Amino acid sequence: MTTLDLPVAAGSRSRRVLGRRGSFWTAAAVAGISLWTSAAPTTSYPLYAKTWHLTPTATTAIFAVYPVVLVAFLLLFGQLSDFIGRRATMLYGVGAMLVGVLLFALAPSVAWVYAGRAFMGAGVGLALTPATAAAVEFSARGKADRAAPITTAATAAGLALATIVGGGLIEYAPAPLHLDFWVLLAVVAGVFAAVWAMPRHTKDEAQGRWRPRGVTVAKGIRLLYLAAALAVTAAYAFGSVFLALGAQIVRDLVGTGNIFVIGLLLAIFSVATGTTAIIGRRFPARRLVPLGAVLTIVDLGLLELAATAHSLPFFVATTAVGGTAYGLLFSGGLGLIGTHAPAHHRGATVSAVYLVAYILQGAAALALGVVATAAGLSTALLLGVTVIGTLALLVLAATFALTRKEVA
Repeated sequence: MTTLDLPVAAGSRSRRVLGRRGSFWTAAAVAGISLWTSAAPTTSYPLYAKTWHLTPTATTAIFAVYPVVLVAFLLLFGQLSDFIGRRATMLYGVGAMLVGVLLFALAPSVAWVYAGRAFMGAGVGLALTPATAAAVEFSARGKADRAAPITTAATAAGLALATIVGGGLIEYAPAPLHLDFWVLLAVVAGVFAAVWAMPRHTKDEAQGRWRPRGVTVAKGIRLLYLAAALAVTAAYAFGSVFLALGAQIVRDLVGTGNIFVIGLLLAIFSVATGTTAIIGRRFPARRLVPLGAVLTIVDLGLLELAATAHSLPFFVATTAVGGTAYGLLFSGGLGLIGTHAPAHHRGATVSAVYLVAYILQGAAALALGVVATAAGLSTALLLGVTVIGTLALLVLAATFALTRKEVA
């Protein structure tokens, strides 16, 4: 029984319910605003540091609060949408995002920012998994494989809007600490309304009543899960360098203090990610993942070169190649797991992938901030290069093992 075959619940007749296509794009929009929300403070970090006299450790801690809370919610509620439905879980998540963004919009001190990041982490922890699963389930019949690239493109668009809109409003509009969050608040409210109009039921709901439980992965797909989790983790770890330290890298190593220019430069990463996801939808996920790992290793060398040479052209090349690698890894990783996970455990399986990725992203962001404070930005970048390079090699090993298993 599919999502659209289920009977309409009591009360649904009083509201307009989206069809399959509208629900698909609403799920993609939830993924997009999840990443916009997560990255919204990126261009604000230098301003927070200047206004409230924060160290790099404090600014990266603002970033790290988000994945720490998100991981806790994935552990507790990773399977929730398999039981109560994608729509209901997304409503809780987008509602929490609204609270988090509102706290940023009103924030008179860094304490409010920390609280806002906690609500953002809770919101994305609740919303991103069911959005990813719903994109698969609401895809046009026979076209479930397009869900991963569209979701990746949506998240890339969210990241790009975060840096471009945020950078432009901070640099040229009044109330630089707050206005960009008021704009985001309006966007999140609009997506909340769209989610409200989605069908109430989910496809192939799990049996029994929901209760907090550990995230599990079906035995038959564990090697597939490992390859997918490593791919998404490598992408997120690489992304954490740009999200947590990107504005500071541009300002300190490239030599510009214009927040809008910083936002545009960081957006190159997101544009490359989205473009790669759309082009890559024509190719099997098993080809995208190892290619992304190889490009990641190449880009780590470019990042070190850009930092050493203090070169804007090298940094632009780094963001473009890095965005391409991210798009291949993230889209390929979601593609591997999204279409092979059992439907009644899809939410839990996707949560397990995000769980590993966000744990490492939070740890990497916080570690980079501590090292940058104690030993300088160049040392922090060297640490990041080492960790991400190791992950890329593990991705190659996992995909090689998966290929050998399938051949055997």
